[in-house]
Amino acid sequence: MHSLVSAMKKHWTDNPREEMPSRKPTGARVPASFSIGAVDVRPATVLAPMAGVTDTIFRRFIRNASLFTPAADTSATVDNEISNQQSGCGLIMTEFTSADGLSRMREAKRKRYLTYYDDEHPIAAQLFGSDPRTLSEAAKIVEDAGFDVVDLNLGCPAKRVVSCNGGSGLLRDLPLIGRIFEAVRESVSIPFTVKIRLGWNDDNIVCVPLARLAEESGLNAVALHARTREQGYSGDARWEHITAVKDAVTIPVIGNGDVRTPEDAAAMVVRTGCDAVMIGRAAPANPWIFRQIAQYTATGRYDVPTEWDRYRMIRTYFTMLLEEGHWHSAGSDEKNAEAAKACREGAGKMKQFASWFTHGVPGGAALRKSIYQARTGPAILDEVEKFFAQRLSGAGPASTGKELDAAFACQEI
Repeated sequence: MHSLVSAMKKHWTDNPREEMPSRKPTGARVPASFSIGAVDVRPATVLAPMAGVTDTIFRRFIRNASLFTPAADTSATVDNEISNQQSGCGLIMTEFTSADGLSRMREAKRKRYLTYYDDEHPIAAQLFGSDPRTLSEAAKIVEDAGFDVVDLNLGCPAKRVVSCNGGSGLLRDLPLIGRIFEAVRESVSIPFTVKIRLGWNDDNIVCVPLARLAEESGLNAVALHARTREQGYSGDARWEHITAVKDAVTIPVIGNGDVRTPEDAAAMVVRTGCDAVMIGRAAPANPWIFRQIAQYTATGRYDVPTEWDRYRMIRTYFTMLLEEGHWHSAGSDEKNAEAAKACREGAGKMKQFASWFTHGVPGGAALRKSIYQARTGPAILDEVEKFFAQRLSGAGPASTGKELDAAFACQEI
């Protein structure tokens, strides 16, 4: 895995790309850093927790895709005080995890849900639930596992979560939220944060009083997705409420919603005064976005990925899934069953990622169709190799990574 990560770093630090011209308005930039309690986050960008997406593989994938070395950019003068020397993504977050499930499961299973690697720091673990005692116990498990931050999910709009009074379902019960805040705050010494929405619906906008409650309860930051639960992910995010929350509290405020480009990130900071920017759905669709924000902040321009970049990106992520052990068989029947389940889950992730990442790619529909029809991880990767070999070389399909690398050797220069 170390060699793969090293290769990933080389791909994104050495490869020249087309640049977007400078369009950065004066003073518009994402802050170089912000603090969540004693945790220093550099730069002030956060990968949002996304169920079924932000596992350890995707998190490391994004962290390495975000690598940015300003010194390598000879086309612009770089202000080292506002640029990031390691990764354009300052803080990464886990998928949300059920506090009830975490407190009940065996230690071995717990480790699987809370797996992370040293190069993922700083990292926050997100929990959801509605029982103060259970959430406090789960938060302590998170702290003992070595996470830098514990985060409470009060934003998920999914019916299965809301039906258990978790996620955004709790937005209708501020007194219960207050008890949860107190219980979790008492149980851990690491920074404690919360991710919220505007409220249940337009008749129940509670983000400002909720942010004040968080500050009064000793939380260290609040992230606001500027939509209601009723909106889900539709309509426009209403950034003016991020401004209202920022004006109401002194703890850091992280803005979230409709940040799809570096220009959007800079505009959110300028318009709302937020301390940091959180990016969710744009990350799997454009895994370079954190690196682009870092470049834009430092130089006023950013790289646009080529088709070759896209090929290497999707191939790298799929290879990481394969190498992480999703596909090997095991000895016992129980382990074989677990391996088969992991294989299905891994193939599902590959198909899910391909769906996001190939939209807008010429001929992407054909690639998605062939990927959906493939039954195993290696078969999916093979379809990716064939598709990009035909598109980029014009020399016909290449069935293996070595053949494809040979066909595109000139692109490495």
